[in-house]
Amino acid sequence: MDRSGQKSMTGKFIVFEGADGCGKTTQLRRFYDWLQAKTFPLNGNPWPEPSQIWLTKEPGATSLGKTLRQILLTPTDTDDGVLPTTELLLYAADRAQHVQQVLKPKLLQGHWIVCDRHVDSTVAYQGFGRGLDRALIENLNSIATAGLVSNLTLWLDLPLELSQARRAHRGEADRMEQLDIAFHRRVYEGFASLAAQYPERIVRVDANGSENEVAERIQTIVIERFFSE
Repeated sequence: MDRSGQKSMTGKFIVFEGADGCGKTTQLRRFYDWLQAKTFPLNGNPWPEPSQIWLTKEPGATSLGKTLRQILLTPTDTDDGVLPTTELLLYAADRAQHVQQVLKPKLLQGHWIVCDRHVDSTVAYQGFGRGLDRALIENLNSIATAGLVSNLTLWLDLPLELSQARRAHRGEADRMEQLDIAFHRRVYEGFASLAAQYPERIVRVDANGSENEVAERIQTIVIERFFSE
């Protein structure tokens, strides 16, 4: 996607990605709290004020998105649930609303945004997982984002067997989490493929370890990317 539309955006857009059960949501919250706390010397580098650091997610960050999230993730016992192509279009609609209503305005103001999932999840889940046409997905993502690209995407890489075990202990699963192991294996392969394809944007994080260990790995990556001399 074209970055030309981001030249006037002084904020930072950091996305957390990964398969279900990788610890993504826990680490995203820890990272947000760490950003707010300003816990290391900056060596003269600028740091956002707490009021300029935002936590958001896809789907579900806007009023429209909340409705779409309910449709997309609520399990159903009927056979007339959301079809794969419909699912793809609903995710694109959520993203278009999110970008225009939340992401771009705050980035233009110089704010930092920490986001739970973005375009790579659509490629991994609907492209690799569902088997939908990836060129179509790329086109829809391009339309929905209007050229917006993350400054950094952190892919939390946890072996599938471990993520499956974690999900089993979490209790009730959403509609996507309930899909079979073969689907989740394809999703994992999708994230790995994307990380290899876009190394300038996506950084792999070893998510196997304690919460503190994984959090420190993420912090090191961010310091090196944005605050090193």
